[in-house]
Amino acid sequence: MDSQTAERTAHLPQVTEPRNPGMPLDLDWVRLAQANTSAIERRAATLPGRRSVKKDHQAAWLLRAISCIDLTTLSGDDTVGRVRRLCAKARQPVRADMLAALDMQGLTTGAVCVYHDMIPTAVDALAGTGIPVAAVSTGFPAGLSPFHLRVAEIEESVRAGAHEIDIVISRRHVLTGNWQALYDEMKAFRTACGDAHVKAILATGELGSLRNVARASLVCMMAGADFIKTSTGKESVNATLPVSLVMIRAIREYHERTGYRVGYKPAGGISKAKDALVYLSLMKDELGDRWLQPDLFRFGASSLLGDIERQLEHYLTGAYSAGYRHAMG
Repeated sequence: MDSQTAERTAHLPQVTEPRNPGMPLDLDWVRLAQANTSAIERRAATLPGRRSVKKDHQAAWLLRAISCIDLTTLSGDDTVGRVRRLCAKARQPVRADMLAALDMQGLTTGAVCVYHDMIPTAVDALAGTGIPVAAVSTGFPAGLSPFHLRVAEIEESVRAGAHEIDIVISRRHVLTGNWQALYDEMKAFRTACGDAHVKAILATGELGSLRNVARASLVCMMAGADFIKTSTGKESVNATLPVSLVMIRAIREYHERTGYRVGYKPAGGISKAKDALVYLSLMKDELGDRWLQPDLFRFGASSLLGDIERQLEHYLTGAYSAGYRHAMG
């Protein structure tokens, strides 16, 4: 355990990064963005077998994954009690006896993500913890409500205490190649967020091609997105490795050109600890260790935490426990 102390400090004090201020829309850069689908798919197919972390190293990586989870509940039957239980889980994501055995202190999830109506409940339940509250906004998940109402929803959520806003873009702007409209929309959303960080949900499963994903990623970053995010979790196709590779490389190119780091959030369909390890290794390979901290990387997930906790218990005891021993709340 001692040899992994540095790796296991999963909830490190975050390095202060200057926010991405955006830049003027560069249509030449956007139109030059391409995606070699066959090459991307071949690369993505090799990812699960490229890195194999075991034993102490695997436990350390899983603890880091927990610190990068946006623990989420976005159901029509959400209640105050459910959100409070979720926040309690965010405050202590792993059973106390396991944390003691792992010599781990101060571990929390990266954030708690809820609908607007549950922001006050989450803010109250997380008071004093430093865990940010994220809210989905702008007519989530379809993003088809009137524009002025989408902007007003952001402003209401910020006033209610949300630290992060997950917005959804208008997919039609991407599908019709109206990059100026997408840029203007994203810029208005960023302005409405004020000091709250904004995550731009691209809904990549509905964008038609990996090239569109690359171009939409660049436009949202040019307009000032702090994060780009794959999915709402409500589409038929959510986070995938090919899509992630395209978005991560767009982030790398944007950083190389502007000097600003933009975060990445895969969401939807990531429910197994082994999947989390693949995504972490992808971030390390493509962007480096700086992007393995929760201010620049998040998982949009809830069920993922339960499987990670199971794997950690297996690491400690050599046996897999029943799922009910790691309940979400």
